[in-house]
Amino acid sequence: MSLERYRADFPVLDQEIEGKPIIYLDNACMTLKPQPVIDAMNEYYTKYSACGGRSIHKFATKVTVAVEESRKRIKEYVNSRNSNEIIFTRNATEGINLVGNSIGLKSGDVVLTTDREHNSNLAPWHLLKNKIGIEHKVVESNDDGTFSMNNLKNALDKNVKLLSMVHTSNLDGYTIPAEDVIKVAHEQDILVMLDGAQSAPHHAIDVQKLDVDFFAFSIHKMCGPTGVGVLYGKYDLLDGLSPFIVGGDTVEKTTYETSLFLKPPSKFEGGLQNYAGLIGSGEAAKYLMDIGLDKIEQHELELNEYVTEQLNEIPEVTIIGPPDPKLRGGITGFTVKDMNPHDIAMILDEVANIMIRSGMHCVHSWFNAKGIEGSVRVAFYLYNTRSEVDIFIEKLREIISTFS
Repeated sequence: MSLERYRADFPVLDQEIEGKPIIYLDNACMTLKPQPVIDAMNEYYTKYSACGGRSIHKFATKVTVAVEESRKRIKEYVNSRNSNEIIFTRNATEGINLVGNSIGLKSGDVVLTTDREHNSNLAPWHLLKNKIGIEHKVVESNDDGTFSMNNLKNALDKNVKLLSMVHTSNLDGYTIPAEDVIKVAHEQDILVMLDGAQSAPHHAIDVQKLDVDFFAFSIHKMCGPTGVGVLYGKYDLLDGLSPFIVGGDTVEKTTYETSLFLKPPSKFEGGLQNYAGLIGSGEAAKYLMDIGLDKIEQHELELNEYVTEQLNEIPEVTIIGPPDPKLRGGITGFTVKDMNPHDIAMILDEVANIMIRSGMHCVHSWFNAKGIEGSVRVAFYLYNTRSEVDIFIEKLREIISTFS
């Protein structure tokens, strides 16, 4: 990859704070935005900021066309069969909630998750458990942090209606064997939804090859704007779902007593949309496809191998998840003996503008089960460099030497 070429696309990297460059390693939370995405959004606001899909004047028509072009780009990005399988949401969280509240779960139905779910794929099932009486069960991982197919098979029975599982964990970067999981579930006519928030920005996604039923992800983690997500669903399944949030743009016609809803994706995209965000999302997908997801994945893996090698030389550090960095993609989470992860993050930011994530990363359930107060997490993306890793390791060693 031509790092300098791509780094030049991100204007935020041009600045210095207190005379020091920015080292941004919080990409699992949110990625930086390249100039083409910023330009596409600014063009909407400055040249045709109108509603799409409603009025018939020139501005409105241009918005409608631009949004549908973005939908086509997202379709290409995940290789869905057609654009009508792409629903725009606010984020992956909304997509997961949409499916959970629309597929007709009943009291006694079981939803299975992994033991390392983000709260976005845990709290909705707790809520539905209290609301309608579904059951939520957890498939425990193997001792080495890898996915247990045996535990999954043992958990499957006639009451399981949905597997809703994180594809790539934001805790440690581990990616479950999704194709195998989906195959086993489908053999028993069980639907599968993947939380793709951490996989879609970093791996080439092919929903047809996976044969996944639903796939939710967030655009802000893949060089795009905040406040936009995507839910992919097989069209026949989407067509059979009940609408979740309804109102303007979701109905074909109404009377005082009835509403006739439109076909997907329209019936799931209620109200005025974030048009600038949707347009920027298509540009983000194009930007990443032009670079190549395989190149991005390889670059992240090389950085993760390098940082793992360095961290393993620090006795106070314990890496979370599988020890092999090839199983952790571009994410490394770790703890430091006798040190609070928030202290480490604050000092790194203060002394060297090294921006990382600390805490429980919205995976409180895993940390609480393990009795761990939190971790430090570094997460790489296409614009990060080995020299940034060197600075990070140098400053981390200084902190540990001074405070541990």
